[in-house]
Amino acid sequence: MGEPLTVGVDFGTLSGRAVVVRVRDGAELGSGVFEYPHGVLDETLPATGRALPPEWALQVPADYVGVLRNAVPAALRDAGVDAGDVIGIATDFTACTMVPTTADGTPLCELPEFEAEPHAYVKLWKHHSAQPQAVRINELARTRGEKWLPRYGGLISSEWEFAKALEVFEEAPGVYAAMRHWVEAADWIVWQLTGSYVRNACTAGYKGILQDGQYPSRDFLRELAPGFESFVADKLEHPLGQLGARAGSLSAEAAAWTGLPEGIAVAVGNVDAHVTAPAAQAVEPGQMVAIMGTSTCHVMNGAELREVPGMCGVVEGGIVPGLWGYEAGQSGVGDIFGWFVEHGVPASYASPAGVHEHLTRLAAQQEIGEHGLIALDWHSGNRSVLVDHELSGVIVGQTLATRAQDVYRALLEATAFGTRKIIETFNAAGVPVTELIIAGGLMKNALLMQIYADVTNLPLSVIGSAQGPALGSAIHAAVAAGAYPDVRVAAAAMGSVDRAVYQPVPAHVAAYDELYAEYTELHDYFGRGGNDVMHRMAARRRAISQGVAKGRS
Repeated sequence: MGEPLTVGVDFGTLSGRAVVVRVRDGAELGSGVFEYPHGVLDETLPATGRALPPEWALQVPADYVGVLRNAVPAALRDAGVDAGDVIGIATDFTACTMVPTTADGTPLCELPEFEAEPHAYVKLWKHHSAQPQAVRINELARTRGEKWLPRYGGLISSEWEFAKALEVFEEAPGVYAAMRHWVEAADWIVWQLTGSYVRNACTAGYKGILQDGQYPSRDFLRELAPGFESFVADKLEHPLGQLGARAGSLSAEAAAWTGLPEGIAVAVGNVDAHVTAPAAQAVEPGQMVAIMGTSTCHVMNGAELREVPGMCGVVEGGIVPGLWGYEAGQSGVGDIFGWFVEHGVPASYASPAGVHEHLTRLAAQQEIGEHGLIALDWHSGNRSVLVDHELSGVIVGQTLATRAQDVYRALLEATAFGTRKIIETFNAAGVPVTELIIAGGLMKNALLMQIYADVTNLPLSVIGSAQGPALGSAIHAAVAAGAYPDVRVAAAAMGSVDRAVYQPVPAHVAAYDELYAEYTELHDYFGRGGNDVMHRMAARRRAISQGVAKGRS
């Protein structure tokens, strides 16, 4: 027998990644990646070619099993270790990503009668078409004075469990009736590993409106939509597993998929952002971790309960026991940069090093404000602090002299301004942010990191792992297997962070203060009622799309 090992598996938006980690010190010995064959379904259904409306984002659950079948064995091969030394496995997932299933966990989209029904598929975190349902939930909760609403910054997102479920209830009653469980993908994948369904406390609190042991009441749900009052009891409620606890043992079937020993510990499911905090050794109050990829999720611990406007949620023990775990986020970051490169960059900008790298190099040569642009980072809506996914992107200042690198830099800066808005909101609410720690794929862009340091006027630390969520899952696997008594102790041994790698430059800070004032004026004008044009255009687009879809059917 060699040294004890764990496996962490991170299920992202486009792929799943597995790492093999040494329990003693967190050394990452090998990794494997599996790209989802179906990717994100935002245009058509694979089974029928049926067109999807705007703001839809679905996935195929079989792709997730493909990660277990491919990425985990690849990681073991890459590590060159004996699989018999692995004592536990843990997973993390994007959230809120929802799977409608039968009683035994079969996704409804895998049933022949539902393969042509979009509502039977996985609703990915960035599925935003439930915004009308979210608006109704928020309006009714405010009218009734529901005590849980302030725990979510005063607004429930269209990304969360209840809005998406209400959308299914109202738009696909047949799917809703056949659905026995409305399952977070974080829990569904653990179900596939163990053969038993355990609901994790993290998503239940942040995405499922579970506060102080209670979900929204039957009376609230009945007033929201008659017939929906039994949603919690019939579709959602399920025994909870605590973070770092053992959900069960690896089944024989899952052992055959992964190449891991049958019977090893499988940890309770978790969210990609929340497992990353221990991986970055950010388990104390004031340490905000920004996990930057297609979107950005901001998580941090606080010693006290505070009401932060527009936060995604606050949950007692939501990251580590004994502290309040806070979450906020931006729905589009890397996705925005990718959109621009795909749709807005001339072919002449092609470079052997890559278009992103070429644009970054050109943008880095500019003085702050030289491009004359200011942008709003709402191309995928606004998660925090406005919590409105019908908001859209804006770029002000374009002329016939504006170049691709100008727009690219303005978009980089806009996402930094969005993060500053979140940090300022936390500070004003009595949850001080004293350190910003970056994780995720975008931390490799040095220009972007320096912009964030300058815009926020905070030193930027960076996680020591290129696979932060997967390492975080491996840490939780070690706790579930009994190698460490709790996540804090495991994080101290297995986590990794490089402190204050990027320092704010005073002259840059002053320049960005001026641009941020412009960003704030646009932010409040379009986002706080000054001009409702974005909502009107979203409604127009939706109505035309629905008319076109009816004409084709």
